[in-house]
Amino acid sequence: MNAVHVVVPEGIDDPSRPSGGNSFDRRVCQGLVAAGWSVHVHAVPGSWPRPDAASRAALAGAVGRIPDGAVVLIDGLVASPAPEVLVPEAARLRLVALVHMPLGGGTTENGAREREGAVLWAAASVVTTSGWARRLLLELYSLPGDRVRVAEPGVDAADLASGTTAGALLSVAAVIPGKGHDVLLDALSMLGDSRWHCLCVGSLERDPAFAEGLRRRVIDGGMDGRVRFSGPQTGADLERSYDSADLLVVPSRAETYGMVVTEALARGLPVVAADVGGVPEALGHGADGTRPGLLVPPADPAALRDALRLWLDDADLRRRLRRAARERRASLSPWSTTTGVVADVLVGAAR
Repeated sequence: MNAVHVVVPEGIDDPSRPSGGNSFDRRVCQGLVAAGWSVHVHAVPGSWPRPDAASRAALAGAVGRIPDGAVVLIDGLVASPAPEVLVPEAARLRLVALVHMPLGGGTTENGAREREGAVLWAAASVVTTSGWARRLLLELYSLPGDRVRVAEPGVDAADLASGTTAGALLSVAAVIPGKGHDVLLDALSMLGDSRWHCLCVGSLERDPAFAEGLRRRVIDGGMDGRVRFSGPQTGADLERSYDSADLLVVPSRAETYGMVVTEALARGLPVVAADVGGVPEALGHGADGTRPGLLVPPADPAALRDALRLWLDDADLRRRLRRAARERRASLSPWSTTTGVVADVLVGAAR
């Protein structure tokens, strides 16, 4: 039986902290078990990705208990900032780094790039979640191309959303600056008398001050009743939110892939999104090459306003994008494909 030790940040099963990275880790572990692997999960407490001494000690303890020669799949949130723990362990373990978001991209703050590079060079292999992220890692660290693989996130099949007519907008993301809710509110405030309402689903606890500032802006801007922050949702609650939506809005400042994009497309929902990272890959195209949504520059409220106004005002555009979304729905990959790629990398690392 194939075996793997999976090192993840503590809390990937916490329903109050849903995230794409947590979902990816959880689904890959479940997929490997279903494929007959022996999977040993080590959840490491700490202030990841900015670990303090206690965090590093917890990681060292967890990794130190893994037997010599074992294959270890380690989440990049934990791996990338801790070379002093992991580089020495690479001599006795077969490390595979799973990079959801390259920490060295666009920053050298506190030596993030140097630390991540040291870990990735020490690893036997690297898995990331989009072609964009793979290209960035190769550019940043000059890694051998055959050691960096892409395992795009899968998506579950889902029923087509019932929706309304046009104006039910949905955002699914933790309420933090990087997800661009401030940009979204700026754009919505400029839509004038257009008929719309917007549900923002996602944790309000990651950055409480930022979230509270947004809620004050909603009230002060006269959008109370049109913009609602629900907090995190999972299961049937999240399904209902998707089912009631007409359009997913993704105003993020950065995304490695954007799992919510394919989750929306699986329900036939078009997407208006910032053109960042791997989002264009996730969005893809319909059968005739039409994108099932609109891409706008990041951190540009006016561009986002214009895209939303097009969606709200142009019935023909809505029909085209909905058709393209349903066509794209048919080409989405299941999680078994993702797990298969990861399993292949793990088998290669064990040799």
